[in-house]
Amino acid sequence: MKAKKGFNLRTICGENIIVAEGKENIDFSNIISMNESSAYLWNNIQQKEFTAEDLAALLVKEYEVDEETALEDARTLAQQWLKAGIIEE
Repeated sequence: MKAKKGFNLRTICGENIIVAEGKENIDFSNIISMNESSAYLWNNIQQKEFTAEDLAALLVKEYEVDEETALEDARTLAQQWLKAGIIEE
């Protein structure tokens, strides 16, 4: 998987929000708010190919979470990002 070009994380009024930028994303009308951990993951996968396992490893490294829970959460998040159209396989 890889983050699509033109989707950037911004902090607006204390909220982490994905903002669509560029002509290729002109029809993107979703507002995607990210909590602290998903924003951490988003920042760490920019310009990289990644898997749910990579996301889980980042969660285990940064937070007090076991590998099984991290992988389950990472898979769920990756599916949400795919559905939102901000990453591609």
